[in-house]
Amino acid sequence: MTTPVCTSASDAAVPARQTRPYATYPSFSSYVKARQPVLLRTARSLTANPSDAEDLLQTALTKTYVAWERIEDHRALDGYVRRALLNTRTSQWRKRKVDEFATDEIPEPEPLPGGEDPAEQQALHDAMWRAILKLPARQRAMVVLRYYEDLSEVQTAEVLGVSVGTVKSAVSRALGKLREDPELGLVRNRP
Repeated sequence: MTTPVCTSASDAAVPARQTRPYATYPSFSSYVKARQPVLLRTARSLTANPSDAEDLLQTALTKTYVAWERIEDHRALDGYVRRALLNTRTSQWRKRKVDEFATDEIPEPEPLPGGEDPAEQQALHDAMWRAILKLPARQRAMVVLRYYEDLSEVQTAEVLGVSVGTVKSAVSRALGKLREDPELGLVRNRP
């Protein structure tokens, strides 16, 4: 299961100068726009699932983007991307691990230690994210960086360009607001 991403906290946490670590290549964008349907057909021929084909193409295009400056002959880009598609698919196939076994009965899942119900854990998780989204953007960014990204106070301060004391006080206020959130109180106090 994926953890929801607090987009506004992510935007607040990354200064503008760090949002694009690589140079942008207009020629790459135009290449992708022009050749994507053809390359997607190639990817679909390598996989059985259309969604997997899209993922495969995105991975190959990412590899192409990273190597864009090193590619000397841009007339041979289709060949480069096709080779990236094939190599990526081969790597995926080699790493594939088969954990499926045919049985007459579906096995019961192992009980979790402590007897906690996964539905209760998910309800608490969802309530926590709703409460975090109620926080002001700056406090939300600090809470996400400190507790979800597991950065230290010093690292959080560096990312946000503030002092360590500001991080400490803002996180303390944010945690106080989270403790007072009525929805979290209801979830925590369930029998």
